[in-house]
Amino acid sequence: MPAFSATVLALNTAMRKDEIHNLRWSQEDLFQGMLTVGKSKTDAGTGQVIPLNAAAVKALADWGSRFPNRQPGHYVFPWRESRWVEPLRPTKGWRTAWRNACKRAGFKVRFHDLRPTAITKLAESQASDQTVMSIAGHASRQMLEHYSHPRMAAQRAALDSIAAPLPEPASGKAPVLEGDMHQMGNQIAVHQNEAAGKLLNEMVRLAGFEPATCCSGGNRSIHLSYRRTGKQV
Repeated sequence: MPAFSATVLALNTAMRKDEIHNLRWSQEDLFQGMLTVGKSKTDAGTGQVIPLNAAAVKALADWGSRFPNRQPGHYVFPWRESRWVEPLRPTKGWRTAWRNACKRAGFKVRFHDLRPTAITKLAESQASDQTVMSIAGHASRQMLEHYSHPRMAAQRAALDSIAAPLPEPASGKAPVLEGDMHQMGNQIAVHQNEAAGKLLNEMVRLAGFEPATCCSGGNRSIHLSYRRTGKQV
């Protein structure tokens, strides 16, 4: 079924619909796992080389097995009418098959939506912007941001990953740090909030050093200094 193979290819390469329609066998190299895009919507997309993952290679190999006599100039998805196949004409599409598949699956989605889905998954994989742009055929970061829509779950997971809970100090022990601010020779206590205090304490406990003093130039000198008050563990 061409719609299935085309869907797998779109989800695993982020190729545009017309790029898939006009794909010829001469543009793919399954042994090297690469595909060269033909005429594209953008200059950045035309002629770009896309590495094929295992899913894309299998989809093309399985589909190609239906055409044992295929030639390099033949279209991967040729024009078909009933049982008649014209390999030198590109497909008109697979609208009916796509609609039937979506209806059976209970989805309401366009084939074009597979491209931003693939780009979003690439962005969520922590691939660099340059890598995603090269795969998607984007010439600018603005276009990448237009097509990439990281899910809220991915955004939440990214933020949660930098908020690992800090270990609580042992009962009865004083905190490692106390904050004091010295302003023009007068010592004024700094009341740090609990979260910041825990973070600073943990930094010193793990690193075993005293944070560097920050000073502002000029006549007015303000800096924070921290002194050890408990035994280092």
